[in-house]
Amino acid sequence: MSHDTTISDDDQGKPVLDSSGEKIGVVSEVRAGTAYVDPDPGITDTVKSRLGWSDADADDFPLDDSEIATVTDDEIRLS
Repeated sequence: MSHDTTISDDDQGKPVLDSSGEKIGVVSEVRAGTAYVDPDPGITDTVKSRLGWSDADADDFPLDDSEIATVTDDEIRLS
């Protein structure tokens, strides 16, 4: 299991958790090594992200590398 903070295309669709473990959104798209987070995805958006069919929109926000504590096979946790 990987515990680094490098974002890759494989991270699309992963849940994003805050430092206390609360889910704050889902990675909707990875663009140029930056994860874009949909803060309130519906089930359709979550499935589309997992399948790589979703693109970031105006409501999605980019994660700065300095905000990421760990990237695992199952989730992205913020510091």
